[in-house]
Amino acid sequence: MRLGIYGGTFDPIHFGHLLLAERCREILQLDEVWFVPAAVSPHKIDRVVTPGRARVEMLEFALAGFPEFKVSRLETSRPGPSFTVQTLEQIQQADPTRELFLLMGADAVADLGSWREPERILQLSQVVAVNRAGESPNLTSLQGLLQQTRRTIQTVEMPAVPYSASEIRQRVATGQSIRFLTPRPVEMYIRQKGLYQPGPGAA
Repeated sequence: MRLGIYGGTFDPIHFGHLLLAERCREILQLDEVWFVPAAVSPHKIDRVVTPGRARVEMLEFALAGFPEFKVSRLETSRPGPSFTVQTLEQIQQADPTRELFLLMGADAVADLGSWREPERILQLSQVVAVNRAGESPNLTSLQGLLQQTRRTIQTVEMPAVPYSASEIRQRVATGQSIRFLTPRPVEMYIRQKGLYQPGPGAA
């Protein structure tokens, strides 16, 4: 099985995330793409993140009806910060026959050298840098690491998406519409649960 692993906070999931996953599924001929919401991202410890259960439920609403897309609770069920290398090892140990593709934004790939055990990440998976149309990932900082591991970074291009999860949170907090930025069931879930409202503990 050719399996795409797509990690992130997904706070909330939006159409940019879905487009990235679909573009990679199609171009890389992936059998499945697993969305892996982080419990606590080591790169986002400076802000409060919506509880994992709510982010998992929003993902399930967004992915309903698309059997190639699945939600993995590997990280939300694991205590402490979510490290990609641990997730890849768990998936590989469960079924060594899977060929793993780690789907990442090009900006995140550029920082891969600062992640926990980047050499092991490159050994366990084919890292895929997804860049917006007309842009190219800057891999200069990874040249030594790639030479050491004898691995390469595969690139996939997707259309530019002019919004982000942080913008959606801000729009909700200020009472603006998020219609057509995220799937309708996710929009309704955010409204019903009162997520991203200003005040103590707001995400």
